[in-house]
Amino acid sequence: MLILIVAFVVSLGLTLVLVHSANAHAHLSHDHDLDGPQKFHAKPVPRIGGVGIFGGVVAAMAAVAWRGPELAPLGLALLACGLPAFAAGVTEDLTKAVSPLRRLLATALSALLAVWLVDGVIERTAIPGLDWVVSFPLGAALVTTFAVTGVAHAVNIIDGFNGLASMCGVLILLSLAYVAFQVDDVQIAWLALAGVGALLGFFVWNFPAGLIFLGDGGAYFVGFYIAEVAILLLYRNPTVSPMFPLLLCIYPVFETLFSIYRRRFLRALPSSLPDGIHLHSLIYRRVMRWAVGNRSARALTRRNSMTSPYLWMLCMLAAVPAVLFWDNTAVLAVMIVLFAFTYVGLYWRIVRFRSPRWMVFRR
Repeated sequence: MLILIVAFVVSLGLTLVLVHSANAHAHLSHDHDLDGPQKFHAKPVPRIGGVGIFGGVVAAMAAVAWRGPELAPLGLALLACGLPAFAAGVTEDLTKAVSPLRRLLATALSALLAVWLVDGVIERTAIPGLDWVVSFPLGAALVTTFAVTGVAHAVNIIDGFNGLASMCGVLILLSLAYVAFQVDDVQIAWLALAGVGALLGFFVWNFPAGLIFLGDGGAYFVGFYIAEVAILLLYRNPTVSPMFPLLLCIYPVFETLFSIYRRRFLRALPSSLPDGIHLHSLIYRRVMRWAVGNRSARALTRRNSMTSPYLWMLCMLAAVPAVLFWDNTAVLAVMIVLFAFTYVGLYWRIVRFRSPRWMVFRR
């Protein structure tokens, strides 16, 4: 518990400093673009929340080293591996000059470093054909790099509303910590709890007021961290099903895959082209009707924040069965398929202005 508290307090304090000093670094850190297809905030806001999260995890690893030096090397090495992804994201947050491709390459480098330094490698998938690929060291390294980069990018995609990506990250890491305790892997449990504490410290200032954003540095680091903790849990514990991490992360992952399909095959557009019709964007525009017509900053911020709980519930639809059946590959695979059908069904109902009645909030 000390790990979680230390990460929370340090992340909370660092993020508070960033919020209160916003005017001093506004020319670098603020997101001044309020008109993009994925922009839903009412005023310029600093987008360097990842600094507080990274600092919180660093502090937690220092606490681990103080309590048990033999447990610290894994966490410190994992942080070192994550530096390229974090640095590329923060550089983009400050300069707006790092392309998506370069950020993805930096995250891929972080994943390769983790394969080399901490054995963060996928060696089993429970997917026919892919298991044969990962049976070779090169194949395992390539699949791992692709998976980690994909999860990091997926977390960045769902980072559109106050509290959305950070609370989903908390739910995923709490689930990883629970299963790690179930298999007596204390190191992985501590890594997961460090991430939970750091994310909660940021969450206090991000939800509901939106005083600071996760930014690319935060999103890519959180995505990398979640993916690596999940892979390490799987690598070190043969009783954990390889479908468990996939189901846990299925919301951001499926959001990314569906967006690629929607852009490339339904609209004949480049898959990397930003648009404003992600599921979270549709919920904001078509479900939160009570705020339509009111353009005040207070109303827009409230509308922004009230969008996120719908997606938290969607994330929990995956997290709850994942935790209950973490060692049962067949059940987890069925749950992944059911989630996909649920997501697509919900998306098409909302996009056709037929939102389920339970979702519609009216004054």
